[in-house]
Amino acid sequence: MELNELWFLLVAVLFIGFFFLEGFDFGVGMSTRFVARNDLERRVLINTIGPFWDANEVWLLTAGGAIFAAFPHWYATMFSGYYIPLVFFLLALIGRGVSFEFRGKHDTKAWVKTWDWVIFIGSILPPFLLGVLFSSLVAGMPINSEMNMNAGFFDYITPFSLMGGVTVTLICYFHGLLFITLRTHDDLRERATRIAKRMWFVTVPVLAIFVVMAFFYTDIFQARPMLLPIMIGATVVFYVISALALWKGREGWAFAFSGLGIVGTIGAIFAGLFPRVMISSTSSLYDLTIHNAASGDYSLKVMTIVALTLLPFVLGYQIWSYYVFRKRVSSKEKMTY
Repeated sequence: MELNELWFLLVAVLFIGFFFLEGFDFGVGMSTRFVARNDLERRVLINTIGPFWDANEVWLLTAGGAIFAAFPHWYATMFSGYYIPLVFFLLALIGRGVSFEFRGKHDTKAWVKTWDWVIFIGSILPPFLLGVLFSSLVAGMPINSEMNMNAGFFDYITPFSLMGGVTVTLICYFHGLLFITLRTHDDLRERATRIAKRMWFVTVPVLAIFVVMAFFYTDIFQARPMLLPIMIGATVVFYVISALALWKGREGWAFAFSGLGIVGTIGAIFAGLFPRVMISSTSSLYDLTIHNAASGDYSLKVMTIVALTLLPFVLGYQIWSYYVFRKRVSSKEKMTY
């Protein structure tokens, strides 16, 4: 495997890890509006992700840094071309992070309600925007011979990209509901279970529609005619097993296979892209690939050595944090947020 192929794989793994981990954070944030019935229950929900959400976001920062270092032309084209949606994405993440800290600073109803809405908006907007971004990216954007993207509103917003945004939002919400069933007690846990059962019948059909639309709006099935059907079939199996486990009260298995469904969904996008990193709707000659968008060999070698040296420590720390905070959160405990 060449180094540019390795770094494409690492970028894909980082984004998959982000959606797996931050996906349930987003889902819990959405659940503060749809599952919780009072301030105490919202505090419980926020406390379920309190020890994890900031570390989970590091996966996204690392993915962005990896793109910047390993594929500078990809970074320049994508981050300049998607500048406006990415600004709203970052503002939503900033507002969400601030709200976790600020909502408990005063007990006035207006203060708490304001930050609760910021949590909700900051949880539903990022997965939607990322879904739109990745969907439009695989469908193709107007990129010219100089690797500049000159896109208009209707290049970003299409039926396919909107469906991608809705799909990613729903799979994150479903994933978050299952995380709540793992981390709470009594009524809140039972309510999250009931809602998760209903949401399965919404999420999976929407995901299926998105896959069908991808067949007509993109060329990823032509690029990977054997691999993609296998990955999509596996993803469907993962969600079916997740549903069976949910109905049988096996919450851990339900959450794990929901996460594997996210892995299959995001993984299929990157598999369909490879060896391209951005698709030009102007001409295939202007596609950005792992070859013409990559850094030099020396830079990739140094980055590989550093990454392989530090990665075990980072993963070990995060695994340890999940082990330490593995117990369920109760409303009888001291509320942090």
